[in-house]
Amino acid sequence: MIVRLLVTRPDPDGARTATALRERGHEVTVAALLRLEHIAFELPDEPPGAVVITSANALRATASHPARAALTRLPAFTVGRHAAQAAREAGFREIHCADGDKASLVGLIAARYRQEGKPLLLYLAGEDRAGDFAAELAPHGLTVKTAIVYRAVKLERFPGPVEDLLAGGTLDGVLHFSKRSAETYIGCATRAGILERALKPLHYCLSRQVALPLAAAGAATKVAPRPEEAALIDLVALPQVS
Repeated sequence: MIVRLLVTRPDPDGARTATALRERGHEVTVAALLRLEHIAFELPDEPPGAVVITSANALRATASHPARAALTRLPAFTVGRHAAQAAREAGFREIHCADGDKASLVGLIAARYRQEGKPLLLYLAGEDRAGDFAAELAPHGLTVKTAIVYRAVKLERFPGPVEDLLAGGTLDGVLHFSKRSAETYIGCATRAGILERALKPLHYCLSRQVALPLAAAGAATKVAPRPEEAALIDLVALPQVS
């Protein structure tokens, strides 16, 4: 039995996720529902003492920035292993990795600077994001400057082949990695007039936050025990070889 899956993640992450799923015997289609756009930004006047990263997309958006070399010499605090790996590939040498969610990242940073001097933290962020790092770290005496380095633009329509797959009821599951892409999935399905069919597959979600709009629309969802790619992939049952 072959499990037929749709991955809604932009490349290169979407391609990597698809490869990992195919290695487990799944049949995978990739359709990025968000278009990532890089945003020019300036560094704060006060030199930062560390960099905060919650998305590999932020590192990709800063690849050609003239201050890239100076930033990679700073300590980097990442939300999880995927962002840590992206930071390592970008050239950061000192990397502190949290347990996959923003609460653990705040705790990690607060603990790191509890007994030391408190540097300015530079948060490389997307335009649309949950939470407020500056407010959450302020009680710990830490100041955060947020640099908006990319935006994720929602697509209005599914790619034609994906719309056909959903309309034909030929998918068994859909993987969602952000609340924004889940909302985009619902919007695209509604505009195509196939919302009921698009909600029928099982929807695998990176976190409860990601699952919210899908569950509210009536979809059956499964949430990863940890907000990490590997944990989400593990949710998908290995198909039996026929």
